[in-house]
Amino acid sequence: MALAAIFAAGCIASASAQAQKLPAGFVYLRDVDPTIIQDIRYAGSNNFVGRPLRGYGAAECVVKRKVGVLLKSVQKELALQDLSLKMFDCYRPARAVADMLAWSRDGRETTAQRRYNPSFSKADLFRLGYIAERSGHSTGAALDLTLVDLKVDNSATFNPNKDYADCIGNVNLRTPEGSVDMGTGYDCSDAKAHTAARSITAAQRRWREKLVLLMARRGFVNYSKEWWHFSLPGAAGQAYDFPITPRK
Repeated sequence: MALAAIFAAGCIASASAQAQKLPAGFVYLRDVDPTIIQDIRYAGSNNFVGRPLRGYGAAECVVKRKVGVLLKSVQKELALQDLSLKMFDCYRPARAVADMLAWSRDGRETTAQRRYNPSFSKADLFRLGYIAERSGHSTGAALDLTLVDLKVDNSATFNPNKDYADCIGNVNLRTPEGSVDMGTGYDCSDAKAHTAARSITAAQRRWREKLVLLMARRGFVNYSKEWWHFSLPGAAGQAYDFPITPRK
């Protein structure tokens, strides 16, 4: 019995270690800075596909170590202003990108999915540059993120049974994100989500400009069609397809 128990415990420990193993140079962001808020949307149903994407076995932000250190620097600066980063997506397995492509070509489109691309068909997302067939996220050097005001109530959560407004609608009617109002929801495929869009308020523009400036100071470059997307030139390298597994 004792030997069996020891063997079983060893197997559990081995499985746990395997679940936390990442390729060289990658880290769980929580191990670098646990204060950064995470809402990894592709690990659940609160996204434009409406289900977890392939490869997202855990709602964890995984990044290149250098990227994590730079995010920690941003967070340190924000903490002095009662603000925080919130991560929506980090490393994205190549299989998840393929899952997105297959979804865009399946010929079906629900009302919930149209909240994220209210002006055109999902089949046009790749052609128009809103989703890439080869994503920089798969290198571990691209990020989707926003800012959170820690002084306000951010407790509202996503209700899959609720009929929310389009991602370009009023912030009080859109899917709740527990973050500052950037003018559109996350993953909104629309001209209003372009970082320099003119169709947003002065306050929304200031939040976007603040985020871009904070990230630019650390070398991150924003993608002009998505106010939330940033990449770190020179840190990308090859694309990976390892699944995101529980940290512990």
